[in-house]
This record gives sequence, C-alpha cells and structure tokens, in this order.
Amino acid sequence: MKARTFNRGLLLITSLGLILGFVNEFVWEITIAFGLIPALYWVLNDLRKKTLSSDVLAVLSLLGTFLTQEFFAGAIITLMLATGRVLESWAEGQAERQLKALLARIPQQTRRFSTNGVLEDIEVDEIQVDDRLLVRAGEVTPADGKLLTVATLDESALTGEPLPVSRRPGELILSGVVNAGDPLEYLATNTAELSTYAGIIKLVQSAQTRTSPGVRIAAKWAIAFIPIALVMAAVAWALTGESSRAVAVLVAATPCPLILAVPIAVVSGLSKAAKHGAVIKGGAILEALARAEVVLLDKTGTITHGGPVIGDIVVASNSKVNDVLTLAASVDQYSQNIVAKALVLAAKEKGLILLPVSDVKEVPGHHISGVVNGLEITVGQLTQDAPAWLDLLHPLVVAVTQDRHLIGAIGLSDPLRPESKVVIAQLRQAGVKQIALITGDRDSTAQEVAASVGITQVYSHVSAQGKLDITEEFMNTSHGTVIVVGDGINDAPALALAHVGVAMGARGATAASEAADVVIVEDSIEHLSQAIRIAQTSRRKAVQAAGLGMSLSFLVMVAGALGLATASEGALAQELIDVVAIVWALTALSNK
Repeated sequence: MKARTFNRGLLLITSLGLILGFVNEFVWEITIAFGLIPALYWVLNDLRKKTLSSDVLAVLSLLGTFLTQEFFAGAIITLMLATGRVLESWAEGQAERQLKALLARIPQQTRRFSTNGVLEDIEVDEIQVDDRLLVRAGEVTPADGKLLTVATLDESALTGEPLPVSRRPGELILSGVVNAGDPLEYLATNTAELSTYAGIIKLVQSAQTRTSPGVRIAAKWAIAFIPIALVMAAVAWALTGESSRAVAVLVAATPCPLILAVPIAVVSGLSKAAKHGAVIKGGAILEALARAEVVLLDKTGTITHGGPVIGDIVVASNSKVNDVLTLAASVDQYSQNIVAKALVLAAKEKGLILLPVSDVKEVPGHHISGVVNGLEITVGQLTQDAPAWLDLLHPLVVAVTQDRHLIGAIGLSDPLRPESKVVIAQLRQAGVKQIALITGDRDSTAQEVAASVGITQVYSHVSAQGKLDITEEFMNTSHGTVIVVGDGINDAPALALAHVGVAMGARGATAASEAADVVIVEDSIEHLSQAIRIAQTSRRKAVQAAGLGMSLSFLVMVAGALGLATASEGALAQELIDVVAIVWALTALSNK
C-alpha cells in the first residue's frame, strides 16, 4: 500500500513538474531529482537481488540529462518512469496474498465441559489434550479429537469428499471440518496449534515463501538492451569527444516501450480476464499463465460440481416420483443436513409445494421423520433389504418410507460439470502438455471422473501435504508454468506453491481463494481456459509492442550517436514511439 501511494504521488509531482518547467526551467531540475532518487533505490534493490531491469538505463539517462543540462528530456523520462511504476504497482497490488480469510476460518472460541460438567466458553489456544469439547451445528472443529457422540460431518474442504459422512463414537475426526448435523461432543487429542488445520496453514505459509516469480518480459528485454545502449553511447563519445551524443543515445535508449507499453498490454489482459470471470492477481501471474505447460486439477468443485445433486428417483409400484420427492422434501426442510438441503432445493426447482409436518424427530447422520397428513414419513439411510425395483448406482442413496414401508429411493451424486470435458480439450489446444487429476477422494471415483473427461494421470487419496509434494515434483521437472486448480482448504498449500494457483472462488473455500494467484469468480472451470488464452494474447501483444518500440528506439539511438538528434529531440521522439507501442499494446483488449 505504501509503495502504491508513493508511486501515485511521484506521478502527480512529475506531471506537474513537466508542465511548470515551461515557466521556470529550474522546476525540471527538481523533477529530475524526484525521479532519480527512487530510480537509484530501485536499481540498488535489483542489484541486491542479483537482477537487472530497465531502471538502469533510466538512471543513466537521467544522470546524463542532468549533467548536460538537457532538463526537458530528463523531465519527460521521469514522467514516463513514474507512469510505468503506477501501472506496474496497480497490477502487483492485485497479487497481495494475505492469509486473513484462512486464519479467520479457524474458530477463535469453542465450548468445553469443565470437570464438574459445566459448559464454558474458552479461547481455542486454551484447548488441552483430553478436553471434552462441544461443537454446534454449522461450526468448525477447532482441534483433532475422538468422537463421544454420533456426528455428521462435511469434510469436503479437507478431503475432497463432496458428500457428508457419518462418524460413530470412538472415531477420530480432524480439525477444520464442519459439523453438518446436531451438536457433537468429542475429546481433543491435541491442541489447536498442533491440529491438522493449523498444519495446513503452516504449509500455505511455507509454500508462499518458496515460490519465486519468473523473469518478466520487460526485464528480459532490458537485460539484452542495456549493453547495446552502453556500448553505442561509449563509442559515440569516444569517436567524437562529445558527451552530448552519449546522452542523446541514452535518452533514446530509455526503454519507455518497456516501462509503459508492456504494463499496458498486461493490464489490458487483466481487465479482459476479469470481464470473463477470472481475476488474475498481477502482471507477473498473467505472464506466467501464458506459458502454461502443466495443469493439476482437483476433482470436487473443479471437475465436478462439488455438492450432492439429485440424480435418479425410483419408487414402488403404487407411488409417484413427484409425490415421493414432495414427502421427502417436506420432512427434510426441518433438517440442516447438506443432503436434506439438496432434496428441498430439488423439490422447489420442480415447483412442488411442501406440506406441513408435525412431530419431527431427527437422528443426525442417520434419518429424520415426521407426520405428514397423518402418515409417518422417514427420510434417511436404507435400513432394510433393498427390493428388486430399487436399482440405483449413485454414491449416496436416500430411502423414503411411509409408515415404515419403503415407497421410494433418491440417488445423489456429485456430477461432472457439463463443460469439463470441453475444457480439457481446450487446455490441450492452448499448449498444455500434461493434465493430471489430484484428489483426496477414493480411487474408484477419481478414475471414473478422469476417464469421463479424458484425463489419464490420476492421483487419489491425496492429503494437503501430498498435493504439495506432487506440485513440487512437477515444478522441478517442467520447463513451463505449473498450474494448480482447486477450491478446498486442502488445496491451499499447493495453490500457494504452484507457479500459478487457480481457485474456484464461486463456491470454494475462501482460504483457497486467498492462497491462489487466479480466482474464478463464476462457477465454471471454462473460465480457466479462457484466462489462459487471454494471457497468451496479452503476452504476445506485449512482446510485439516491446519489439516495435525498441526497434524504433534503436533508430533514434543511431541518430543521436551520429549527431542527427539531440537529447531533447530524442525524448520527443520517444513520446511518439510510446504512442505507437501503447496503441498496439491496447489491442490486447480486442474481442478477437
């Protein structure tokens, strides 16, 4: 934030300085000083990192114009330098990766039973091993532990399993999962600091520090152009003895096309990608996205929808599909279970009218019952032998009974996104060489999903650490960009480590969005392939704009070396060159 404020202030001062200098030339001198001081700092900072950038030529040009009293030329260079910094800092400002949302998801307080059985509110960092904790419906477990009661848990954020699971007393549960049923009790087996969820946060933090940005387009061009400019300036000075020619060369060599045109092409790409549902957090990310070589995809919420959706409904011979769904949804509207919500939503989408229910009773994770029109309706797990007519192959089957007689069964699944297969083909057309599915789900489900969309590399039963390790392995063996796509908390470490992390932000965990470099804000993976195509177009336009601008600059440098153009004339020529390069860079916004 401070850097962006400083850059905006520098742009304002240099703009005013250039204008007021026409009244008093001394203002141009002050303007040059204002530009020279931060430029020197930027160059020294690059040298500490053992890199070079276009700022080197800008510094040499400013020093030369100051020493030869070509103050107007120096003021123009300072303005261009400030403008480029503002554009760049705006883009980089989009890439701030804070862990605020990830940390905010951790419960700050929880409820513990004291030794005399009194329920008390405590801070999570007060949790001790063997504390008896209470987690209410919808709350997140603060520490790992052993269940004392039956529980229905939404573990999708950690494991990738989209459907809620039932856990029995004595089973171990992890921190960071959501209680999808009635209040549960469990004994803590470790503290919050040592919990699974806290470990994932540490993985994210560690992964972010291990990620190093690639070399930017402007930096590559600048590194190649610096020695050419210095040699030409030195030769012109040595052969003629006129320092003004050397300064003219350096002024003409000031890489304004790199300082302005490249950021404009990149910013244009960022804007276009955002309009197409993908927020790219910075110019460096866009440039890396354009070099995509490997894409590692999570399953739940990425290739699939990520939640239970009604599939087939089969009913007994004396029942009707809509009647069974109406009865089931009428009872389920009293439950907070994620499956119950899916049934209610499906009934409402069909325009079915839910009926009044009395005497509602629920066994969390097992079933819910109630009286509808004098009949006892139960919705939940199948507790009797399946009749011949019940032929459902869905991962989850919900039985509906009327006065304890089975009248129907509803299949639920986590269906593929309709666009997933097309997106895989589009990624390959965009030059992606390897596409792999990485999921915490079971192998049979993962293999089925991968085969459906045309993916041959599959990693199943993978933890957050496992995803991190697989990502690092691909990064060590690939020459291009490794992209990781996911939406869960267990994806966050890999998203943070990857060259480019892409989060399905429309429904995914905020933690994933915070750790990612790109956030898909609309619920469709198709925006990933669109973002890659936009990034490739923007990068191509940036390279073309840089090449065109620097070629024209070279001609002006030759004119300066031959004494055909002064430093001020070179600065004005650079302005015309900038216009040409910028206009070309802006074509990155075209809809073609």
